[in-house]
Amino acid sequence: MTAAFTFPGQGSQAVGMGKALAEAFPAAKAVFDEVDDALGEKLTAVIWDGPAETLQLTENAQPALMAVSIAALRVLEAEAGFSVARDAAFVAGHSLGEYSALAAAGSLSMADTARLLRTRGLAMQKAVPVGVGAMAALLGLDYEAAVAVADEAAQGQVCQAANDNGGGQVVVSGDKAAVDRAVEIAKSRGARRAMLLPVSAPFHCKLMQPAADVMAEALADVTINEPTAPVVSNVLATPITSPDEIRRRLVEQVTGTVRWRESVAYMAGHGVTRFFEIGAGKVLSGLVKRIADGAVGVAVGGPNDIAPAREALDAARSA
Repeated sequence: MTAAFTFPGQGSQAVGMGKALAEAFPAAKAVFDEVDDALGEKLTAVIWDGPAETLQLTENAQPALMAVSIAALRVLEAEAGFSVARDAAFVAGHSLGEYSALAAAGSLSMADTARLLRTRGLAMQKAVPVGVGAMAALLGLDYEAAVAVADEAAQGQVCQAANDNGGGQVVVSGDKAAVDRAVEIAKSRGARRAMLLPVSAPFHCKLMQPAADVMAEALADVTINEPTAPVVSNVLATPITSPDEIRRRLVEQVTGTVRWRESVAYMAGHGVTRFFEIGAGKVLSGLVKRIADGAVGVAVGGPNDIAPAREALDAARSA
């Protein structure tokens, strides 16, 4: 198998995402209905009609992005013959996308995934008062250089690499003053750009420990099955299949670095040549080309993407 199925994280959301899929395919509509039922509210109204500022709230964006990803996957299964168990050498997701990957591989139920992501979003938002933390993108520095910048900027506060996205793109997270220092240090170290991100909390750093504690409790009560395809863990950048380890790594993920560059490199190094980005946006497809030479990113988020995805999967099967 030369295909991997990947699932986007926060930042890929847009008002209207998934609506065309739901209107065209009953399999997609059923997913959105199930997420609404699990949350006890019409999240689909926010996804499709906005306003954007409501969708962008972490508590909404996280389950919304998962819903779009699984809706797209269900259409691929029904219309293009996709099968995670048969066709995916690996599944992986960026941050919240790891939950989408687990749902895709049958490790988590749809309803549990929606509720967990609602809990996760709320907990991450509440962990740090607004204005206390910040995140910044450092562009043009490799991971080791960005870590050195974060270490120098910390000065007794929290500043750590939150996302190693690849292609010379590393995001740092922590106390606002420390992140501000990191931006200035990065510029002096030759970063092409260094800029604060418009986020409401400092994700994937030690300041998120209260949210990690919440997720440890929430995950303890959820049934986790062995996935039908290996899940490449954000915090390990290697595959995991044990339910107990999945539970543990999801807790660690809240405060740990999203090792996306290494995750893609691992999959490419184990024969994956086509990465199907299932859900909203094309962020991960763009990163694939920068990380793995010769790899192809195939974004699947709307009805017009289904036929090309089928052709790409056929090519992967025959490779």
